[in-house]
Amino acid sequence: MAKIALLGIAAVLIAIKLKSVQPEYAVFIGVAAGVLIFGFSVTRLQVILSEIEKISQYLSVNLSYVSVVVKVVGIAYISEFSSDLCRDAGYRGIASQIEMFGKLSILVMSLPVLTALLDTVRQFME
Repeated sequence: MAKIALLGIAAVLIAIKLKSVQPEYAVFIGVAAGVLIFGFSVTRLQVILSEIEKISQYLSVNLSYVSVVVKVVGIAYISEFSSDLCRDAGYRGIASQIEMFGKLSILVMSLPVLTALLDTVRQFME
């Protein structure tokens, strides 16, 4: 974590310094740092996925539901990361569109889980 924090701080300091001289390079520095940090974050994903598999073995949960949850979390992270990059580059409109598409994608992905939940509730009510 300390390495990532130092990378982010160094990138911000370099970008601030370059912003007055050549603003386009400051944006590139910010994007490059964001991509690097995101790359390091993806390496942590394997640990999370293996732990989710262990948890799902203890519970009698359909693995397709666990898969949906993992996909929803992935969509949320990717849409937030990409919209933040666009916003940092000054493209707030594109950032908002990415966020909206991400939210709609999460809704579409979660519909089967919601349907199964409603079916379960309906069975208890009968």
